Amino acid sequence: MTTASEGGPEAANLAGAGWLYAAPVQRVFSLLNADGGEGRVVGGAVRNALMGMAISDLDFATTLLPQVVMERAKAAGIKAVPTGIAHGTVTLVLDGQPFEVTTLRRDIATDGRHAEVAFGTDWQADAMRRDFTINALYVTQEGQVIDLVDGLADIESRTLRFIGDAATRIAEDYLRVLRFFRFFAIYGSGRPDAEGLRAVAKAKDRLGGLSAERVWAEMKKLLSAPDPSRALLWMRTTGVLGAVLPESEKWGIDAIHGLVAAEQSLGWEPDALLRLAAIIPPDAVRLKALAERWRLSNAEAQRLVDWGRSPVPSVELAETALDRLLYRNGKDGLLMRLKLALASARHAAQSNDADMVKAARWSALLKRAEKFAKPKFPLNGADAMALGVPAGPRIGKLLQELETLWVDGNFAMDRAALAARLKETIDAGL
Repeated sequence: MTTASEGGPEAANLAGAGWLYAAPVQRVFSLLNADGGEGRVVGGAVRNALMGMAISDLDFATTLLPQVVMERAKAAGIKAVPTGIAHGTVTLVLDGQPFEVTTLRRDIATDGRHAEVAFGTDWQADAMRRDFTINALYVTQEGQVIDLVDGLADIESRTLRFIGDAATRIAEDYLRVLRFFRFFAIYGSGRPDAEGLRAVAKAKDRLGGLSAERVWAEMKKLLSAPDPSRALLWMRTTGVLGAVLPESEKWGIDAIHGLVAAEQSLGWEPDALLRLAAIIPPDAVRLKALAERWRLSNAEAQRLVDWGRSPVPSVELAETALDRLLYRNGKDGLLMRLKLALASARHAAQSNDADMVKAARWSALLKRAEKFAKPKFPLNGADAMALGVPAGPRIGKLLQELETLWVDGNFAMDRAALAARLKETIDAGL
């Protein structure tokens, strides 16, 4: 692959990329390139296309001011939303597909979280304010790749490298410490860039100034990578993991290797919360505090706490006993317990035949749990009231005792048998 400079004669190109010639994409190009303007696709779409990876969002950079982009879109009948107009971003919507269009800019002042920017027409200045070389590549309407930061070479070698001075780039936005590891997990190879490692290690104490939402968003993306184990190892080595996730410090990250291997072998989708559970202790109190600190969604927080509260099943557990555990404790937390136990046993089985037997048993229990549908207790308060029990706490006590009997009997008693037992209990004055 040839490194292309601005206007260079031997530019790399994506002229054969079908997505580049899709009608909405070409229409955005035509809008931006008319009357002295210029637009290029930038960032993730270019990077992923060159690396043979799937493309999702397409972002454009342009020499046009955001107000001009809005005016041109209105004249062309294209929906334009000023999603970040103060920072130069307008979102164009064509055929239901959004395209972010951002005016070329340079940073005037930064505080580690926010930047004050000035608009311009200098592509080099725009490239230099970005984070990593592989994220600062542009492609023209004709498919020519423009590389102003030696990003093509880094794509070839799968090197994740900050643009210019790593410490300077990080000081512009301390979230880049976490982004360094997230992008390394997805796009990097071998050992991370040495200068980058030194810079993120020195900046780890500044992560406390980031918003909780931004930290969890980055960690969730990192934990959703195909294999985050190498990135987590380097996060731990540099002290970054301990800075954002102190719960992991005395627990370790060794379990992540076996979990990723199990996912790949068994066809499990990467699960950020399950991977998070693999590297922190199952302490419900600390998990609740973590969920609040990172501001997890209600569903995420509940699932994590359910895992911490769920009982630790035995590998010798009978399937009917597992059903009782699932009924009483819920499914989500126990599924996480069983998956982590299976992954651990599979990993240990590589050097211990006894663990092969355990892995097979954990697998059977997991399949049973996945198929489990919580049965509905056949009786309710109306049944007790029909037998003369007045509304009040006695009804709840009667039903709770019968439900316990029903669960302990593996849900075998039907409604008629339970109703008869209820009548016997009431008649006996118990």
